Amino acid sequence: MEAETTLVPPTATPPPPPPHNGGLDWTVVAAAIVCALLCALGLNTMLQCVFQCAGRVLTQPLQWIASRRLNSGLKRKDMVALPTSTFSSSSSSSEAAPSNNNNNNCAICLAEFSDGEQIRFLPQCSHHFHVVCIDKWLLSHSSCPTCRHLLKSNSDSSSLHSLHILLA
Repeated sequence: MEAETTLVPPTATPPPPPPHNGGLDWTVVAAAIVCALLCALGLNTMLQCVFQCAGRVLTQPLQWIASRRLNSGLKRKDMVALPTSTFSSSSSSSEAAPSNNNNNNCAICLAEFSDGEQIRFLPQCSHHFHVVCIDKWLLSHSSCPTCRHLLKSNSDSSSLHSLHILLA
């Protein structure tokens, strides 16, 4: 009798893991370098802005700073107090059609005035505009958009004195 021999297949052992030599993952290193460069660039930009603003405050004359405050917009109650009128192309009165300005256009939106529209006059320079246009302008400026004449009174010059005290 022949003895049955069974062949046992050799068991395959998994290969040993590669030895960990403590090496760095280069993608992590590259990402850290890129982050460091971006942070340095951002810090540099921020510091340049701070130094420019600080230099501007120290070198600009006080008169210019005060004039910026004067042209910072009107209060709503002062703006509403400016005279308004209803436009009429057939009217020849000086209030509806000022003699120093013969065109019938709003200098802000460049549209022609039509009959029945509300227009606002600036008393110091007699320029006229649509009420909606000039009110929007006067919320952020206190001068005429055409001639740049300041509408605020000179009693606001006390802000120059307070600004001088603040910087001293």
